[in-house]
Amino acid sequence: MRYPASEKIEIIRLVEQSHLSVRETLERIGIPRATFYRWYDLYQSGGPEALEDRQPCPKQVWNRIPDAIRQQIIQLALDEPELSPRELAVRFTDQHGYFVSEASVYRLLKAQDLIASPAFIVMKAANEFKDKTSAPNQLWQTDFTYLKVIGWGWFYLSTVLDDFSRYILAWKLCTTMKAEDVTATLELALQASGLEQVEVAHRPRLLSDNGSSYISSDLATWLEGKGMTHVRGAPYHPMTQGKIERWHQTLKNRILLENYFLPGDLEAQIEAFVAHYNHQRYHESLDNLTPADVYFGRGEAILKERERIKRQTIQTRRLQHQMQAA
Repeated sequence: MRYPASEKIEIIRLVEQSHLSVRETLERIGIPRATFYRWYDLYQSGGPEALEDRQPCPKQVWNRIPDAIRQQIIQLALDEPELSPRELAVRFTDQHGYFVSEASVYRLLKAQDLIASPAFIVMKAANEFKDKTSAPNQLWQTDFTYLKVIGWGWFYLSTVLDDFSRYILAWKLCTTMKAEDVTATLELALQASGLEQVEVAHRPRLLSDNGSSYISSDLATWLEGKGMTHVRGAPYHPMTQGKIERWHQTLKNRILLENYFLPGDLEAQIEAFVAHYNHQRYHESLDNLTPADVYFGRGEAILKERERIKRQTIQTRRLQHQMQAA
């Protein structure tokens, strides 16, 4: 069976991110090890484009990225080293009005030895969630995670995330994990979403795990008063709340690079990263839009503008090639 390059990349990423061994992961997805390692060697040496089925190529490539643009891409990678090739490609397209693909950026950075290995691994719960939301404020996910302040002990971060857009609606750093901490965070989310000021036909459903604060009668009473329904994931199955679990991992990989000695310092770092996550960080599962773009309905216009830039860039490259060949 022939796989397109995009599926080969997804398989490589799945194996890299799996907590299982390579052999066990490949057995589960039905890919021979020899085939996988051949793909992986091509990917390591040539990037995503090396996974394309080989076809005869002309001696001159009409859509080669000009040297001046290449230097600008390299400079952007040096200025913002935390961005992946995918994020760099989208950022460059948005900021410079010139389309470049993820594969081109990867190949360029690989040649400059600017590609780093993954800093952490993660196991995906599934390729797709069974019951997908279709608009913001249909389903909110909420959960706690632990964060330590030296000399103060453990604090608990309560977060409310919109399932459709992955937008962080509200968060609160707490000293306990009680029902009142959950309701306080939900109050902030209702205010941030504007749902406290308007009448809507359906309030968001709430998705959580089975922690003591989420199964309490106090929370059930509060949710009933707000007209919100509550859905809980299966016990010992955190993948049901996979989006907020992934948010916790993303947050910790960024802010836990340093120690904190005051709760206020930790809160300031969380606040800064939430702003970055919501408004600047391109999300691959959102077609490389930010959560804010999707939540506030700007996504379609941004994608149309990117498509226009892509067509214009390709046309410009073709004309430049024709002029050079004449």
